[in-house]
Amino acid sequence: MSALTHTGLPRPADGLRRVTIMQGETKVSDDAGIILTTVLGSCISACLFDPVAKVGGLNHFLLAEPGSGETDVRSLQRYGVYAMEVLINAMMAMGATRTNLKARIYGGASLRDGFRDIGATNALFARRFLRDERIALVGEDVGGNGARRVEFRPTLGLARCRIANDRPVERPRIAPAPAPVAAATVGDVEFF
Repeated sequence: MSALTHTGLPRPADGLRRVTIMQGETKVSDDAGIILTTVLGSCISACLFDPVAKVGGLNHFLLAEPGSGETDVRSLQRYGVYAMEVLINAMMAMGATRTNLKARIYGGASLRDGFRDIGATNALFARRFLRDERIALVGEDVGGNGARRVEFRPTLGLARCRIANDRPVERPRIAPAPAPVAAATVGDVEFF
């Protein structure tokens, strides 16, 4: 039997509180009792950790970079270029030092055949961003055809990634051509 939290909800057997990160979100924590978690398809999550400050964070982005003319702040949250900067800045605000940061990246699956491989583009962006920012990439699990569930202990820098759904790539469906319309017959017209 699990213990109850102050809200009356069951406390997990491990005593840790799970915080779910949705698409376009970033969370940073220095609380040893927190696990940051997310589910990814073609999206990418970067888990950053400062082993000295014992602070870490996770983001979840949909696409690498915005198209030309994209300026709406609410929509920028779904892009990696924005999500990575938000994550780094939030960690530094909690005492992390940029030179101490270590990274792990997850996601980037190819879920549909016949379409642009958004997952691969996202993974390439994340690697390039980390290299350009001189942040050590210490682990990754990207690509493939399966969705992933990621759990990250921000104060320890530990991550677990499980394939949530490994299935064959879905091929695009092509709608059958409509049946030819019979030639109009001369006669009465019916209105609906």
